[in-house]
Amino acid sequence: MITISAEAFFDSAHFLSGYPGKCANLHGHRWKVVAEVSAPDVGETGMVMDFKDLKGALRAMADDMDHSLIMEEGSLRPATLQALREENFRIVMVPFRPTAENLARYFFEKLAPEIPGLIRVSVYETPENRATYEVTA
Repeated sequence: MITISAEAFFDSAHFLSGYPGKCANLHGHRWKVVAEVSAPDVGETGMVMDFKDLKGALRAMADDMDHSLIMEEGSLRPATLQALREENFRIVMVPFRPTAENLARYFFEKLAPEIPGLIRVSVYETPENRATYEVTA
């Protein structure tokens, strides 16, 4: 197998509603997302795929999350959410707790239909901490 990867970065805030620790508070990260694609051979093109296509798809997703508040549906009181919207805060609502683990799965599931051979997506919450979602045989 030959594997290629591309990475993208975005800055956003999140909080873990109901979590019994500091992460229940609103805080931010410089997230790094790495997507990996494998193929058994490079074929006539000499490439697993064009890096441009992989980077473009990954960066588009990262750009959608950049400078936003990523939050789980139903995790704030309606009046609080309304106040944030009235202040024009950019909110990305997701149907899951916005942990690195869940974001890795989210990125994988969104990218997989357009990136043949996608095998793994890692999301770094900090330079030292990452979560990985991957296809297993």
